[in-house]
Amino acid sequence: MMKNLKKTCGCGEISVKDIGKEVVLMGWAHRVRDHGGLIFVDVRDRTGIVQAVCDPQKSPSAYEIMKEWKSEFVIAIKGKVQRRPPGTENPNLPTGEVEVIVEYAETLNPALPPPFLIRDQIEVEEITRLRYRYIDLRRPKMVRYTYSRYKFTKAVRDFMDREGFWEIETPILIKSTPEGARDFIVPSRLIPGSFYALPQSPQLLKQILMVSGIEKYFQIARCFRDEDLRADRQPEFTQIDIEMSFVDREDVMDLTERMLQYAFKEAFDIELYLPFPRLTYVEAMERFGSDKPDISFGMELKDVSDILANSSFRVFAEAVKNGKCIKGICVSQAIPLTRQLVEKLTNLAKEEGASGLAVITLGEEFRTSRVAKFLTEGELHNLAQRLSAERGDTLLLVAEDWEIACSALGRVRGALGEQFRLKREGFYPLWVTDFFLFKYNEKEKRIEPSHHPFSSPLDEDIPLLDKDPLKVRGKIYDIILNGSEIGGGSIRIHDSNLQRKVFQIIGLDERTAEDRFGFLLRAFQYGAPPHGGIALGLDRIVALALGEESIREVITFPKTQTGTCPLTEAPAPLDESQLKELHLKIEEE
Repeated sequence: MMKNLKKTCGCGEISVKDIGKEVVLMGWAHRVRDHGGLIFVDVRDRTGIVQAVCDPQKSPSAYEIMKEWKSEFVIAIKGKVQRRPPGTENPNLPTGEVEVIVEYAETLNPALPPPFLIRDQIEVEEITRLRYRYIDLRRPKMVRYTYSRYKFTKAVRDFMDREGFWEIETPILIKSTPEGARDFIVPSRLIPGSFYALPQSPQLLKQILMVSGIEKYFQIARCFRDEDLRADRQPEFTQIDIEMSFVDREDVMDLTERMLQYAFKEAFDIELYLPFPRLTYVEAMERFGSDKPDISFGMELKDVSDILANSSFRVFAEAVKNGKCIKGICVSQAIPLTRQLVEKLTNLAKEEGASGLAVITLGEEFRTSRVAKFLTEGELHNLAQRLSAERGDTLLLVAEDWEIACSALGRVRGALGEQFRLKREGFYPLWVTDFFLFKYNEKEKRIEPSHHPFSSPLDEDIPLLDKDPLKVRGKIYDIILNGSEIGGGSIRIHDSNLQRKVFQIIGLDERTAEDRFGFLLRAFQYGAPPHGGIALGLDRIVALALGEESIREVITFPKTQTGTCPLTEAPAPLDESQLKELHLKIEEE
């Protein structure tokens, strides 16, 4: 087979510059058309499509072979490139000015009819696409996405190499250190009753690399989390993992900005402008009601507690009296706030813990709502001024504890931005910094890390560790793109005594800390440099850059929302002999 033929170029690479050249193409029969004497075949490979034509008078043997071709047959042709006859050009194809006159043809492999058409606009259930992923990946969009992801990853590697970073692989089989999401567990055959875990991230290992003197590390790392899935979450995913020694926050943030700017331009021809804006966690919540703020549109939150502190509307007055706050946003009269929509927004606010949503429409008489009748003309004027509202606009207010008021109104703001397409086109990255180091878990009645237990506190907040740990801010930074978190990191704790104190605060006694993280604590005693880094979600970044909501669209072999793989039918039961070898037994529920 193939008679020593060698593919000379990609189907989509042929142009008018190749007219008169002999080419050998190999790919798939995208479309076959018999026009009464002439056979036209669109030949497709990953570079694109070109039209091939066979005349039985000139190439009878090739014609006999091509007569048998059907869609998705794997084929080879040899022939000369010529300009298409006037009037037959196809402006929708990059190769639309030329065609290949076939002199030799060969069927490399026949194919069954595909379960769906190899084109972008298809109405096929996702489960079918994933079951026949090898067919789905032939579609032009999926080819483009696969190539764009490769280009982005290559650009990251090129940039990091120029910056003096070494790419180092870390183990996939590690010890389980249950913090945060659940680990995937792997039983050991050689040590019965013992288990490996798949890494949720290389966090501890990259810190060990800093103690090792590597100084500048990065990795395109595979990570695993056994958690409930959604559009932007998969059980296995890819991180751009970075760690640096002898740095502060600005060094890590500056490197990350420049790396993203370079990679976005190289892979997607998207320009990101530096430096990215910076907001502290408190500022982000105050202004946007989210620690992942979308700054591509306005409708910012404002605190109106002082205006309504003495209001005759008891809900407002009592809230301020009890140390709560009142936050508000202005909704333009251009947005139709129907009763049904207000009810939906109220329910969203309640899901965030708010007791309700106060609605005030500024009509001709400046008061057209149930709440407004309790407010004075002066209070309404001051509200309108504070929220930059005009007659006809609607004010939405929440009176709650600060965090609930911010997040409830932030959720409402996000829903309005989504529904009424208030977001500006383009890409709007920013940093959110100074997160609190700890948070209180009401359900378990304990303090836990807001990110992970290895982030260093701000120097000025270290004294608060003993007095009021919930007020301690960390040297933590998240990077946000259009309202989605695409990465996060921190300057790490490199002092073993400080690390033990943090473990103590989150309820890890000496024995448990030693059992889970002893190897890290021991390493710190042998000269650990100041260090910090960041991990960026490669899947999420590529999806956002390509305008996709689901990261499954940019992962070559993704899992479904139930964590299954329709292609390979994983996960699957083990047979009895395998279970016995692993010293495992399945108990019926």
